Amino acid sequence: MNREQNEGTRTRVQKRGQEAETLAAAFLERQGLTVVARNVRNRYGEIDIIAREGDTLVFVEVRLRGSATFGGAVASISAQKQQRLWRAAQCYLVALGREPPCRFDAILLETLDGDQLHWQRDILDASR
Repeated sequence: MNREQNEGTRTRVQKRGQEAETLAAAFLERQGLTVVARNVRNRYGEIDIIAREGDTLVFVEVRLRGSATFGGAVASISAQKQQRLWRAAQCYLVALGREPPCRFDAILLETLDGDQLHWQRDILDASR
C-alpha cells in the first residue's frame, strides 16, 4: 500500500470513529446523561466522551469494530488501553480541580447502526 492509500484508509477510519462517537453521545443523552466534552486529549491519551450522570462523571471509551474476529469491540480495550484511559482521566480531574464520583464506561459498536450498540458500565475500577 502506498502513502496516499495509507492516508485515505486512515481518513476513512477516523471518519467512522467520529460517526461512532456521535452515535454514542446521542445514545447517552437519550439515556439521560449530559455530555460534558468530547475528544479530550492530554499527554496520557484521549477520552472519547466525558458525560455526567447525576453527580457522577462518566469517562466513556467508544469502540467500533467491523468484525467479531479477535473478540470484537470489547476485546479491543486492552489492559494497556485501560491504563491510558485511567491516567488521562486523572489528568482531566487534576485540571478540573476536584474529584467527583467517577465511572468508566464503554460504548461498543460492531457497525454504525445505532441499534447494534452495547453500553457497558464500570469497565474498570475508578478507585485505582
